[in-house]
Amino acid sequence: LRYAPVAVILTDEKPEGAVQFKEGRWGCVAALFAGAAKGKTAVFDEKTFGCLGGGTGLGFGNQYVHFPGGIEYFISTGNPDLAGAPEGEAVVRRRPELAEGERYVKSPEEARKFVESLPVTRVPTTYVVFKPLDQVTPEERPALVSFLATPDQLSALVVLAHYDRGGERVVFAPFGAGCHTVGIIPLAEARADKPRAVIGLTDVTVRRLVDKDLLSFTVPYEMFLQMDANVAGSFLEKEPWDKIRRRNS
Repeated sequence: LRYAPVAVILTDEKPEGAVQFKEGRWGCVAALFAGAAKGKTAVFDEKTFGCLGGGTGLGFGNQYVHFPGGIEYFISTGNPDLAGAPEGEAVVRRRPELAEGERYVKSPEEARKFVESLPVTRVPTTYVVFKPLDQVTPEERPALVSFLATPDQLSALVVLAHYDRGGERVVFAPFGAGCHTVGIIPLAEARADKPRAVIGLTDVTVRRLVDKDLLSFTVPYEMFLQMDANVAGSFLEKEPWDKIRRRNS
């Protein structure tokens, strides 16, 4: 891998020296996720999640209810009535997309269905931490492990995820914000009887924050341990994968 896998840890203890957004200041969760893959631990709490989408995506409840004019307009066609009103001018200066929308969803009605479908949750801890997996201590137990993978590496991860799961559909790539796909969506999978892996960081807005040939592949920690246990004797020890591995070395 080009970068370290990222452990997502739920904890009540704030790690020393971790990067953290200032309270009340805007920031993108995906940027700190990318930083964690490069070696920097990041920490978030209910007052320092960076943006309303980030707060929702990390598991600090439904922060979208605080979005000016409605998140369903922002991610679809915009809210020109609010944008043109005096009370909307300040909002548009901070978020110019409010006027015409991000156009990721066809209509506010469809966008509302998407938001309502999200597995919104409230984590049972004070902090959510992004930490390089190789820096996790024996006392820490991640909730999730997320890889930043090239297409070749993503292929191997998909195959390995299905290795002992028969005909199940074990991997999916949902629509959502970058933080949804490394946060609440795989966290929901961790609670499922048959958890799945989540391919993510397909959010066009955050693509500029990661290398152009990388996507995320996030699994609940128990699934990660099972995949790791399945490496021995698998295709990863055979010639076809070895040829692909060598071209990435």
